[in-house]
Amino acid sequence: MAIAGTRPEIIKLVPVMRALEDEPVLRPSFCHSGQHADLGRDLLNIAGITPDEMLERPSGEGVDRLLAGMIETIGAALDRHRPRAVIVQGDTATTLAGAMAAFHRRIPVAHVEAGLRSADMTQPFPEEAYRRLVTPLARWHFAPTKAARNALIGENIAKDSIKVVGNTVVDALHWACSRLDADPSLGAEAHRYIAAAGGHALVLATVHRREHDTSALKAIAYGLSSLAERRDVRIVLPLHPRAESAILRELLADMPRIELIPAVDYFTFLRLMRASRLVVSDSGGVQEEATAMGRPLLVLRKVTERMEAVGAGAARLIGHDRDLIAAAANEVLSQPMPEPSDVFGDGRASERIARTLRGDLYPR
Repeated sequence: MAIAGTRPEIIKLVPVMRALEDEPVLRPSFCHSGQHADLGRDLLNIAGITPDEMLERPSGEGVDRLLAGMIETIGAALDRHRPRAVIVQGDTATTLAGAMAAFHRRIPVAHVEAGLRSADMTQPFPEEAYRRLVTPLARWHFAPTKAARNALIGENIAKDSIKVVGNTVVDALHWACSRLDADPSLGAEAHRYIAAAGGHALVLATVHRREHDTSALKAIAYGLSSLAERRDVRIVLPLHPRAESAILRELLADMPRIELIPAVDYFTFLRLMRASRLVVSDSGGVQEEATAMGRPLLVLRKVTERMEAVGAGAARLIGHDRDLIAAAANEVLSQPMPEPSDVFGDGRASERIARTLRGDLYPR
């Protein structure tokens, strides 16, 4: 059983589900934890995946209640299905809750995107802690890169339980881009924003990290507004549903050449990224997607667990310094676009994961 509850998890587990379904001996099921009930539902529909379990998000405020509630609700789903293995992805509350619920039932856990480390427990928060806590609970560690494998070995994880497979986000990106090419109606909302840019440089921005306090969000807003003083750029900023987005809305709503839009679906976002000249983001998945797509990226974080993007020349860490945001953006906009990079994988990570699980769960 694969378990996910946020859009990034769904994006990265859809190709895994598709690969598992191609293995005749495997009978994969999918559990949606309800963490973000609406985000990612469109992707599941297009991929033809109907959740076997669609759970309710636990009531109450705070990440502690969310985590505790999902351990209980996911555990009940596992009791109903009794899978031979559980697959979790990344570092969300769903990831940790799914791993803990499976551990309590002695169900082996496969961790997709294992071994990412920022070396700072406060960044990203609480994700850095969550992925570290999942590690000792997992039987299979599917590392996206050699650096992730080395991090796991440094934590005394058995080498034979670690497999470097690449990141499944690249698998999802290849599949989604082929769908975009074949069907202009997918992500069609993006066409309006691209047309509004009028041939100017489109800058795609996202801001959602929980660790960004009011001061950081204000600095990011001022940095973007400074960049927007250039008459040859248009900034599109999909706002995350979190309440903190109100600060960005308040400071940027009336700024010329900045368009604040509601959160968009995966295919619309990819169309926007393909049309962009620059991406400015604090997202982990966007670092991988932009690097694989060949779009320059300014990372609104001081540290990253994806240094491969920086090493490939696709990304630059700039934190949330208001002056550096505009200065770095101006510098990047004066340079050629980077080439697409395969540092995060070749698009076949899901096949390797499915093949490993089939061989271990159903040895011949």
